[in-house]
Amino acid sequence: MAESLDYFVTLHSPWSYLGHQAFLDVAARHGAQVRTRPVRILDLFAEVGALPLAQRPPTRQAYRLIELQRVREQRGLPLNLKPKFYPCDIGLADRVIIALIEHGHAPHTYMSAAYAALWAQEANLADADTLAGLLRALGVDADAILKTADAPHVAQLYADNTRAAIEAGLPGLPGYVRGGEPFWGQDRIDLLDAALTSGRAPYRAG
Repeated sequence: MAESLDYFVTLHSPWSYLGHQAFLDVAARHGAQVRTRPVRILDLFAEVGALPLAQRPPTRQAYRLIELQRVREQRGLPLNLKPKFYPCDIGLADRVIIALIEHGHAPHTYMSAAYAALWAQEANLADADTLAGLLRALGVDADAILKTADAPHVAQLYADNTRAAIEAGLPGLPGYVRGGEPFWGQDRIDLLDAALTSGRAPYRAG
């Protein structure tokens, strides 16, 4: 029986970008079913006591820039350390992921394009026209997807995903949950891979 993985993400996270394809590759190799769940990252931070980037101490901000350089080299991905349109209001872009799923489309190609747009191509993901262009490039009905992304039930799903991430025990994003066991961060993908390979029972706190 195929395993099921909850994939908690936001397009606003460089770590989500850097781990995106690596996670999908691991899931595909194990035949795991992926449930992609965008999260309101600032709401998650507020709940778990994490600080938004601008409020972190200078030492932590500087170390983040060093770590991003290491991981972009490791993953072989282009990434601007200080993108022109970061931070931005990522809500609509994240909700497009939910809308694509609602319309029966796999969201991962859009996510790859959106990540690259923000983190490598200096595009503004808070701009609906930018998102429409990404969607049209995929051959989907951009107007219909964007309309759904603005629907109240999609906003509720976005909030529900955030609550689910908190209840799963994730301190940040990206997060991968297997059988109730949380794996926080793209640097935990290898540990997730090992758990899927061994088939061990999920670990629990306490």
